[in-house]
Amino acid sequence: MRKTQGRHGEVAVELHTDVPDRFSVGLKLFALAPEDSRRELRVEELWPHKEFLVLKFAGVDSISEAEALIGCELQVPRSDRAQLESGWNYVSDLVGCVVFDSGREIGKIEDVQFGAGEAPLLIVVSGLGAGSKHYEVPYAEAYLKNIDLERRQIQMQLPEGMLELNAPLTAEEKEQQAGSKKSTKK
Repeated sequence: MRKTQGRHGEVAVELHTDVPDRFSVGLKLFALAPEDSRRELRVEELWPHKEFLVLKFAGVDSISEAEALIGCELQVPRSDRAQLESGWNYVSDLVGCVVFDSGREIGKIEDVQFGAGEAPLLIVVSGLGAGSKHYEVPYAEAYLKNIDLERRQIQMQLPEGMLELNAPLTAEEKEQQAGSKKSTKK
């Protein structure tokens, strides 16, 4: 959910679905907060507004109650999901899958981001703690070789050098970058 909309607990929602007509009065949804808490909500009213869908949930009746929902991801219960065409997947099914590039393990999908280009970006994390690396991998059909949701694995063949383009900086690279910034200041 992107922002509050109105004075009675309404929220503006950015839709990432090919089935926008599925939203209706009475629909039960889950709001998944960034810290992984989950809250069940029921749609009381809805209407389109600019590029968003405005939703009014039962029991959310003020701006402050609506503000608590900002940043949450709305999810349709599995039992109510629409059947997808072959080759399509729900984002929630991708999170937690391990990504492989030409058979080499890259890491686990932590998130999926939209709006950066044609293809959504898989946010893939390799390693744990301070030594972990984050990669942004385009979820593009041209790179996909196999998706096995049962085994929680995605096989890809990425262009050579793609992972290095968005790899985190090493300590040495950070030092070099800091040094070059100091020398360009006047």
